[in-house]
Amino acid sequence: MLHFRTYGTAGREIILVHGGPGAPGELAPVGRALANTFRLLEPFQRSSGGPLLTVDVHIDDLRNFILSRSSESRPALLGFSWGAMLALAYGAAYPQAVGPMILVGCGTFNEVSRAQLNRTLHQRMNATIRESERRASSLPSDGERLQATIAAQLPLYVFEPVTVGTETERFDARGHTETWSDMLHLQNSGTYPSAFEAIKTPILMLHGDFDPHPGSLIRSSLEPYLSQLEYRELSRCGHYPWIERYASEEFYATIRDWFGTQRPPM
Repeated sequence: MLHFRTYGTAGREIILVHGGPGAPGELAPVGRALANTFRLLEPFQRSSGGPLLTVDVHIDDLRNFILSRSSESRPALLGFSWGAMLALAYGAAYPQAVGPMILVGCGTFNEVSRAQLNRTLHQRMNATIRESERRASSLPSDGERLQATIAAQLPLYVFEPVTVGTETERFDARGHTETWSDMLHLQNSGTYPSAFEAIKTPILMLHGDFDPHPGSLIRSSLEPYLSQLEYRELSRCGHYPWIERYASEEFYATIRDWFGTQRPPM
């Protein structure tokens, strides 16, 4: 059974799906901020060290978690970055068992989007960040190196944050590599995003206009397959809306309003 945390005691139930892959705990601030409106469950995705981590493994884990812990047969999902991608993969596998979804800073589903992401990151790079990356590369363990590298690269992903870093409890470097490699394989084989045609629930993409992940290109790659896709862009906002000075209030208000208008699936 996945380790998990809960926030709130009343209101609609929402499953928080963290990113990475391999960054459990990073959605704790979101859970706390929304606890006065919703009941939220934040499962920590499986770590590496056992069977090879694949997208299907994470889908099965999420399905088993919902069956055992959720009070709703079709709970709403809020996925961030890789977690947004996993939410879509789960919805494609179990279209009759998923409620409305919000995808925050969704990851890429094709080479065009990834190429633009890499161009943006390259353009924003500077000597200070490169030196921080160099120091991170000398750390002894994979997990320490990944954690320090992510911290070093944070300025590439944020506009004007009110805090530094995230609340990720640990970084699973091996799990990240295993899971992301499988996601790329599934995209290259044509499984994703075409499998998302099975999803008929309403979906909202929330994307910062400063997020290096190219929101408009990612939306374009998903639109042919998602019949109820809505897209909203947050101004002066990077990849982590909840830590952004100018966008966090709108971010939380949008989540409350949008989920509030979605009737529970029958």
